[in-house]
Amino acid sequence: MWRYRVLISLLASVVLLRHGRGRLVAPSASTQDHIWVHGASNGELASVRPLLEKLIARRPDLHWLVTANTETGRDMVRGWTLPKVDAHLAPVDLSWLTRKTLRARNVTAHVTLEAELWPHRVLSCPGPVILLGARMSDGTARGWARLGGLAGRALSRVAFASAQDQGSAQRLLDLGLSDRALGPVVDLKAFYDAQPIKIPSGIHRAKTWLAASTHEGEEQTVIAAHIAARKAEPGLRLILAPRHPRRAAEVRAMIEAAGLEVGQRSAGDSPDRGEVYLADTMGEMPLWYAACGRVFVGGTLTDRGGHTPYEPAAYGASLIHGPDVRNFRAAYARLEQADAALCIADAASLAGALSALADETRQVQAGRTAQAVLRPDTNLDAVCDAVLRVLDKG
Repeated sequence: MWRYRVLISLLASVVLLRHGRGRLVAPSASTQDHIWVHGASNGELASVRPLLEKLIARRPDLHWLVTANTETGRDMVRGWTLPKVDAHLAPVDLSWLTRKTLRARNVTAHVTLEAELWPHRVLSCPGPVILLGARMSDGTARGWARLGGLAGRALSRVAFASAQDQGSAQRLLDLGLSDRALGPVVDLKAFYDAQPIKIPSGIHRAKTWLAASTHEGEEQTVIAAHIAARKAEPGLRLILAPRHPRRAAEVRAMIEAAGLEVGQRSAGDSPDRGEVYLADTMGEMPLWYAACGRVFVGGTLTDRGGHTPYEPAAYGASLIHGPDVRNFRAAYARLEQADAALCIADAASLAGALSALADETRQVQAGRTAQAVLRPDTNLDAVCDAVLRVLDKG
């Protein structure tokens, strides 16, 4: 445990230097009992929203503390305005700060999402611990193994765990999760529901494509592919949404260096301005999914493991991705088996994929196929039932 305490203290120092004291402060005290739900940021928390809404409807007596590692995640949850849900920045997992949070909100259970397994929260929680959509990669499992028996101690406290893929389930078992605690494989992102969205005027969906959540090293490929694709499809427009808006100036410089006119969301430009529109704001990805008939999923051309295919598929977009899809291996395997997405490796093949999907009818067909393929195998009611059984047992 001492190794983890040293690591988490170093993390707390980094957080303090980069982000101030926000994550070193416990939520204010409350007389109500709370269930603590934690997700890293927007993606994880958006994935749990359908389940949380169902839990609230089934148990309106319960109060929920929802935390995120980012301010954008916290603000997104606050924007849901769900009854008896209070959103805060997640306190760093220091032992004293975790205990203070548990006492302040009279926490009776802890629900944590995907890869967010924090030992002090798990070991100090007075009630049941639930892992939902748990993700445990080979590399993360090796890291846990280097911390001695800490993973086994933490996982022995878990009352119910649904992994998002079979590989994660097996690695959790290998690290110490009880067979009795392991539930069905469930990827919460498969339950994502498209929201009603009005597409901005001036955007022709079939003639606009989105490069979603791109990382360093991908934008150059995207821009080169766009230039090549425009030769075969004049008037094609690109909405480029980098994963981290702080890189906006860098990405804009790349676009302008390629000789392309650019509009920028954070500058207040209209979405129909420029050959390329730089979507450099947080929390608006559903708008861009709805506005574009073709979506390249970022993080798949670099060593990032890829981002979710579920959200663009929910909006009926045709999907394009690179080879690195390990974060959603099972979902992309289903898409590949059904020929419901195009895999590319470089600018030339990305331009080819865009041309192959240029026809609006083809876009619609591909989008509908992806929607059908990614439909969840497990009913959301079954997941809700499993969670409530654990909470009721206490």
